[in-house]
Amino acid sequence: MPASAPADATANWVDRRAPSFLRPFLRLARADRPIGSWLLLIPCWWSTAMAAQISGHWSPYAIALLGLFALGSIAMRGAGCTWNDILDRDIDGLVERTRSRPIPAGQVGVKAAFAFLALQALVGLLVLFCLPTYAMVVAISSLGVVAIYPLMKRVIWVPQAVLGLAFSWGALMGFAALLETLPASAFLLYFGSVMWVIGYDTIYAHQDREDDAIVGVKSSARLFERSTVPWLVAFYAAAAVLIGLAIHAAGGGVFAYAGLALFAAHLGWQVVRLDIDDPARCLIVFRSNRDAGLILFAGLAVQAMV
Repeated sequence: MPASAPADATANWVDRRAPSFLRPFLRLARADRPIGSWLLLIPCWWSTAMAAQISGHWSPYAIALLGLFALGSIAMRGAGCTWNDILDRDIDGLVERTRSRPIPAGQVGVKAAFAFLALQALVGLLVLFCLPTYAMVVAISSLGVVAIYPLMKRVIWVPQAVLGLAFSWGALMGFAALLETLPASAFLLYFGSVMWVIGYDTIYAHQDREDDAIVGVKSSARLFERSTVPWLVAFYAAAAVLIGLAIHAAGGGVFAYAGLALFAAHLGWQVVRLDIDDPARCLIVFRSNRDAGLILFAGLAVQAMV
């Protein structure tokens, strides 16, 4: 791994294969760590599958939405990370895990970062133009929450809640794009996803707990600390219950509930596996949420086929 790579990075395609002049920008967009794009995308896929089930079948447009949401999630996650790094450039320079990120390391200037942010936002805008007007309005409504999230760690003790509001917006988008309405199941799925995000990002935040205390940054990991496990159980249980209610409201059947049961079992495994004093373990458990989310999506997707 090159010496200029972030402290929390591992060997990846960016370091191995990307042209050297592009690497700082790809790291700025976290292209070397796609887990964030997956976690932004998965609620989009959940909602698309649930909306397809409500509509009665997987239409060609519903299948195309999966690809559009994938492209949009990559672009907007990259834009969000770039915006986060612009705002947090001074704090990142004080934290061991983030001090070698492109902006504090001097690899990308602030003006160049803003230009790169605009480019990624343009890609997201092009995806938006492929959606119905109703879905465009719903998507644009998320921008305020996305914009203020990086500032929340300076203001509230659980900034993960604001991240949950932003990262879960995709739980509305499938309904908005496919049905052009937001039924009760959409909001139940959305708030279930919010609970899931708060849980897994609390796990992630434990990697930086000590540095955050030194810098004075707030997080749920610092707030909960030794009480993290019972709080995690509460958030994950709330996620499973709310998503279960969403499935019920959408008229879901055995495959959807089977996916939910396996999803809940995976969340339980995370709680057992977690060691908040082991940053490497925290990262492994956090990343496993991609698998948890895809398991649930598989159940919802199959349900929409039968």
